[in-house]
Amino acid sequence: MELVVFDLDGTLLSADHRISDFTAETLKLLTSNNIAYTVATGRNLHSAQEIIAGHGFLLPHIYINGVIVWDPGSESLSLGNFLSNTEAEHIIRAAISENVTPFVHCVTDDHKHFIYHPPVQHEFEKRLLDMFYARLAANVLPLSEMPLRSRITNVSMLGTSLTIGAIELNIADEQHLVSYSGMAMENKDLKWLDIHHSQASKGNALRQLGSSLGVSRVLCFGDSDNDLSMFAMADEAYAPANAKEEVKAASTAVIGHHNEEGIALFLRQRFNL
Repeated sequence: MELVVFDLDGTLLSADHRISDFTAETLKLLTSNNIAYTVATGRNLHSAQEIIAGHGFLLPHIYINGVIVWDPGSESLSLGNFLSNTEAEHIIRAAISENVTPFVHCVTDDHKHFIYHPPVQHEFEKRLLDMFYARLAANVLPLSEMPLRSRITNVSMLGTSLTIGAIELNIADEQHLVSYSGMAMENKDLKWLDIHHSQASKGNALRQLGSSLGVSRVLCFGDSDNDLSMFAMADEAYAPANAKEEVKAASTAVIGHHNEEGIALFLRQRFNL
C-alpha cells in the first residue's frame, strides 16, 4: 500500500486556506484510482475538519504535528505526548512576561477540544479569540477555569517577531518542548508560535500510522519546518515552490506553488490521472 500524505496550509490549501475546486477533483481521481491519502497538519482536529470534510479523507488524520491521530471511521482519538502542568506553566509565564496571550489547548476523554486563556492584551488577539469562539463557543474559557489534570496538547499565541523570539529563547532550556513559528495568516507583521511536546512529530505519528495500516511506501508534501520529520522517513517528499529553503533542500523535488495548483498538477502527472 502506498500512502500519500498532505500538509494543509501552504501545501494542499490555496492562499485563502481552502481546497480549490481543481484540487477537490484531483482528490476524487485519487479515490477512484484506489490511491490512499491522508493529512498531517499542525492544525487541531476541529479547524482542519472544517476544511477537509467531504473530500474523501477516510484514513486516520494526524493533527497538532503528531500529538493527536483521529480515525474518522471509528471516531476514535489516539492520544499521547501531552504537556505536563510544569511545562505548560513555563510557557504561560514566558508568554505573559512578553505581554503575549497564551492559548492553552486541551482535549477531554470524550474528544472535546477546550481552549483556556488569560485576558487578551491586543486587538489582534481579540480577533483570534473571536475566531476560537466561533468554532468552539462554550469551550473557550478563562485560564483560571482549566482543570488541574488537563490533557494539554499545545500552547499557541500571536506576537511580534521580537516577542515571539524572546518566548522561544525563554523556553529553550525545556528539553521536552518543541516550538514552531511563522508569519501569521491574520497579519504579515505578526508571527504565530505553537509549542508542544518534543516527542510529538508528524514523522513519528506517520511511522506509527504506516505500521498499523501496512503501508509499504510513503509519498508526502509539505512546506515548513514541522514537515521535516515526515520528509526524513518518507520514500518520496515534495516541497511546493513556496516552501522554506530547508524544506526544499530536504525534498525529493520542488514542484509548483501551492497557490497555483502545484500539488494537484503534480499528482495528476505522477499517477497519470
